[in-house]
Amino acid sequence: MIKHGIMTLQRHIMEQERKFPMATGEFSGLMSDLAVAAKILARSVNKAGLIDVLGFTGDENIFGEEVKKLDILANETIIHALDHSGHLCVMASEESDGLIEIPDYHPVGKYVMLFDPLDGSSNIDVNISIGTIFSIFRRVTPSGKGTLADVLQQGNQQVAAGYVLYGSSTMFVYSTGQGLHGFTYDPSIGEFLLSNEDMKIPEHGPYYSINEGYYHRWSEGMRRYVSYLKEEDPATGRPYSLRYIGSLVADFHRNLLYGGIFLYPTDTLHPKGKLRLLYEANSLAFLVEQAGGLATDGVRRILDIQPEDLGHRVPLIIGSKKDVELAMDFLRES
Repeated sequence: MIKHGIMTLQRHIMEQERKFPMATGEFSGLMSDLAVAAKILARSVNKAGLIDVLGFTGDENIFGEEVKKLDILANETIIHALDHSGHLCVMASEESDGLIEIPDYHPVGKYVMLFDPLDGSSNIDVNISIGTIFSIFRRVTPSGKGTLADVLQQGNQQVAAGYVLYGSSTMFVYSTGQGLHGFTYDPSIGEFLLSNEDMKIPEHGPYYSINEGYYHRWSEGMRRYVSYLKEEDPATGRPYSLRYIGSLVADFHRNLLYGGIFLYPTDTLHPKGKLRLLYEANSLAFLVEQAGGLATDGVRRILDIQPEDLGHRVPLIIGSKKDVELAMDFLRES
């Protein structure tokens, strides 16, 4: 039974909008469209073994990675859910080559959206949690179709960011800079309901998330830090437990709730990092800071990095404040 006064995602967005007297409703409309796309994708993910969306397409994306069928479905679902409403001037996606322009027969708006339609898609065929990551900016150009300048903004200019986690339940987690809030999808009524209000990440541990298969490719400082986490010292909460799903959204979500650190550092194969600044790092950095955590490339705050192009890659160290600070100490000493 639904309790009186229960908070839906739509209601929450509208109440956030009322805090800004000059709001026009465009942003609320954009978020509502995004929620619809999330529901459609949740249905597709949950039926992945029953409909023909498993496996590879035989193509590669712009980063040279094999494309799975569900990647394409997710990408097209989000684009078609958002390109017609007049809220956006341009989009960019990890699965698309170049900017995604708004068709001439649709109006354009004042917002820009960047997204990874299906993070962790390598896990699709084995039924492990995956997700959608999104980032929203205000355009910097005055009018007309959006341009590259609208897309290549520092993460500290985001007006909203979030992710949708498709797991044992579907969660929609987002922030507009007024705290971090999580909503769980109830398929019986077709609504996202507030389940995690004003989320805060613990200041440290007990988990670390990293692909230790790359241990011998890391810097000396990173190897020493990970070795430190595995040492026995109850006074500092060590050893930390390794938890690595290989789905950034899922690893981030667990650490957000329980505390810990996710690391995808530079290595000899990826001297500039592996994760994408625009589609992954910026959004999660915005969210973790809203929750009291930190995100860095090992030297700089992620949100202060100026993107050079759509494919800009960065190393990412993100999570609990004290854990990230200690990791940076080890890297500075190497």
